[in-house]
Amino acid sequence: MLVLTDVTKRYDTPRGPVEVLSHASLTLASGEAAAIMGPSGSGKSTLLYILGALEPPTSGSITLDGQNPFELDEPQLARFRNRSVGFVFQDHLLLPQCSVLENVLTPTLVDRERDAAADRHRAVDLLASVGLSHRLEHRPGELSGGERQRAALARALIRKPRLLLCDEPTGNLDRSTAADVAALLVDLHRREDVVLIVVTHSAPLAECLPTRYDIRDGRLTPA
Repeated sequence: MLVLTDVTKRYDTPRGPVEVLSHASLTLASGEAAAIMGPSGSGKSTLLYILGALEPPTSGSITLDGQNPFELDEPQLARFRNRSVGFVFQDHLLLPQCSVLENVLTPTLVDRERDAAADRHRAVDLLASVGLSHRLEHRPGELSGGERQRAALARALIRKPRLLLCDEPTGNLDRSTAADVAALLVDLHRREDVVLIVVTHSAPLAECLPTRYDIRDGRLTPA
């Protein structure tokens, strides 16, 4: 379960502190999903960074299955992000010099206790589930935009994370491809039984998810 409690984020500037997130709270259990919508500069990215344990809140707390990541030391925090959180971005961020299969396996490489054979088997299964069995050895430059985003989704799920965070995952896709990726995202999140949070400007994508929030001027409210 993901629990965000009364989270505020302020940044110090030469003109004084600027509050970009104000007393945000939400709770989602495994298998649940929510879309977060709001205009540029509303605090969406800051919220995503906090949820992904990339940036600590100024006040308030976040826990995932009872664990507050910001109570961990740096090595433990890095391990937490690698194992517990999957990220999908608007730009797929695939490594151009690596094959699709190698890209999906990238998050496993930092684990000294990894089971390489088991990781490869899961990667192949995930790529089959996103319709890319025929693309394992292709480079990202040989894929369509939708295929690259499907590969990025498989990569985000390779470590069996408890939380999947998506930042405008269909933002660079045409309407038809975006609809296909949105349907796949919802299907995979249910099969993998993860908490899913999608930050998006896309109303059609948001409508695919059962829970929706608006964020404006740093304030998160149910839609």
